[in-house]
This record gives sequence, structure tokens and C-alpha cells, in this order.
Amino acid sequence: MATSEKQLEELALKQYGEKSVYSRGLENVIIKYTALTFIDGNKGILKYRGIPIEEIASKGTYEELIYLFLYGKLPNREELNKLKDTLNSNYEVPKEVLDAIYMMPKDSDPIALLELSTAVLAGLEKDFKWSKDTDKQRAIEIIPKMAAMVANVYRHKEGKSPKIPSPSDSYARSFLEACFDRKVTDEEANVMDKALVLYADHEVPASTTAGLVVVSTLSDMYSGIVGALAALKGPLHGGAAEAAFRQFLEIGSPDRVEEWFNEKIIKGKNRLMGFGHRVYKVYDPRAKIFKSLAESLTQKNPDARKYYEIAKKLEELGINQFGSKGIYPNTDFYSGIVYYALGFPVYMYTALFALSRTLGWLAHFIEYVDEQHRLIRPRAVYVGPENASWIPMDQRS
Repeated sequence: MATSEKQLEELALKQYGEKSVYSRGLENVIIKYTALTFIDGNKGILKYRGIPIEEIASKGTYEELIYLFLYGKLPNREELNKLKDTLNSNYEVPKEVLDAIYMMPKDSDPIALLELSTAVLAGLEKDFKWSKDTDKQRAIEIIPKMAAMVANVYRHKEGKSPKIPSPSDSYARSFLEACFDRKVTDEEANVMDKALVLYADHEVPASTTAGLVVVSTLSDMYSGIVGALAALKGPLHGGAAEAAFRQFLEIGSPDRVEEWFNEKIIKGKNRLMGFGHRVYKVYDPRAKIFKSLAESLTQKNPDARKYYEIAKKLEELGINQFGSKGIYPNTDFYSGIVYYALGFPVYMYTALFALSRTLGWLAHFIEYVDEQHRLIRPRAVYVGPENASWIPMDQRS
């Protein structure tokens, strides 16, 4: 039934009273307060616990961010070492988890494999109960298990045997070496670490909201992650980096950028993937950092450099065409080039997003359940018939 926005607002007021608000897609509806992430979409500002993303990406590490998110302050050396010890001692996952991944066809969707393996962990969870005394420590133990699962999703799809990440000086290094069966360079580990930081949280997008709905019922943390993964899987959310990079693959050469843009975007009126954001009306601050990482990492990689040059030219055309409308590159525009230069195939980009965002999901779950818990139960506006009657079977047309 087609109903206008104004009609729906009037029906909401009639059915639920003055306090009711109708918002399609929950746009601008506030469902929680947070001390984790601040966004000013008009000024291009992103802060984690008050610290600009630029500072964290240039000076901090993902491990420090884990502590900052969960405990509200930057760790001292002793606290950081203890957190690293916890991460290093929790990469192991039960055999049932690996069996679940490797029993599936190799062409299975990576996020679906993560949903499956995380659900297995939920199934093995015994007597889970939320507790302010243990929730944060529990989250730190879960984060390395996600690294093990993402690494094995990649390994399975590449035809490799199972492998658990080994303890090292950094979470990023342990993850990469589990994926690639080789020692990674300090530059590669550093770039992966920064990518983890950049995607760690972004307030309450679709995946975080989905997970919050799950844990608002006091379901367990793993089930909350399954809900978040299910939402992330959609191309309008987590799949944007893959879609953006596939554009670069389709273009193929920097010389073809203008021709492709005019044909596909201007004449074809297709969406330019990696451009525009529900919150940012200026250049996404994360995209600036990813662009810098891509520029640096592709210096000695001619194949990846080609896609960086394509992206630069496409960015210029996109800003000239759409910038006046507040449509600029978002974080997904350059992130795929970074992942590609690290050695990951396109199909893994959303799973890498999930690896990073697990921290944000867990931090929001804990913040909501421990501090402001209330079952999330919205309402719907009824637009069906008002006075219908049951029709006997022999009288139905």
C-alpha cells in the first residue's frame, strides 16, 4: 500500500500519541547514548573517546584502541602488555568452529561463513550472563577468536589447511601471518593495524544497531555479533569497499577513467560506489587516511599502483560532479586498494571490515547492556483495513 510520509506521520500520531515519531529507516532516531564515537558529518570530524581519528591512526595501535574503547582511557605499559597477553592466549578456537568453516563449499560467502562459525561459538557458550565485572575481559577474549575465524575463512576459500594465528608483537601481524603463511613486513603489519583502527567503530550504523537489538534481549555476545554480521553482509553496508574496488577492476586502466565515468555514471546514471555517506556531507576523514596508506603501500607494487591511479582520477571526476551536493569519497573508496596491496582478494574486503568492527560492536553491546539497558522494541504504523470480517471458506472468491 503506497502511503506518503505525511500520511504516515499523521497515522503515527493518531495511533500512538504525541510522543510517537515516524522515521523511515530510523533516520536521525537516537536509540542510545555513547561515550565511544563522536561524528560531525558536516565538518568531517571523527573522534574515538574524544581523540581525533587522525591522531589515533598516526600514533596509536589497535591494541591501545581496544583498551581505550573498553576501559575509557589509554593503557599504561603494564595494562597494554596484559591486554596483549590476553589476545595472544585466546586465538585458539574449538575444533567445531573450524569444522563448520571447512565443511562448507569454497565459494561460500565469507560473511556467511563468519555468521556460521560465530553461531557455533554461541552454541558452545555455557551459561552466559552479562556482568559488569567480566564483560570487558570477555570481549578481549572474543576479539582474537574473530581473527582466527577470518583467517580461516580466507584459508578455506584459497584451498589452504586450517591454521590458528600465532602470538606476536601485534594483533595485525598475527592475523596477516596466519592468512599468508609467511613473515609480513613491518610496513604491512603497520598498515593492517591502521586499517583495523579506521574501521573499528562508527557510532550506530545498521550492523551495530542489529547487534544491539539482539543483546537488548540479554542474548549473549556471540549472538549479538551474528546479528551484526547478518546486517553487515548487505551491499548497502559492509559490501561497499568490494563494490568500489570492482569499479576500478572494470575500468582497468587510468586512461579509461573519464570514458567509463561518462558512460556509466553520467549517461548510465549508475551510483558511484565509495562516494557519499548517510552522515558525512564532506570528505570522510577515514578516506583521507586510507588514501595516504594506499599511496604509500602501492609505491613498490605496480599492479596495485594502477588501481590507486585509477581511483585518484575517478575521485577528481566524482568530486567535480557531486561535491556541490555534499557527496564525497567515503572510507570504502580507497580501503580496497589497501587490502589488495596487502594481498587480499576482493571477496575478503567485507570480512576484513568485520574483523575490525568486532571491537566497536562489542564495546557498544557492553555500553548498552551495562549502562542503559532497555529492550529495543519499536512500533509500526498500521495502514491496513480498519473493519474487516472473517469470510467463511465457501464464500471466498
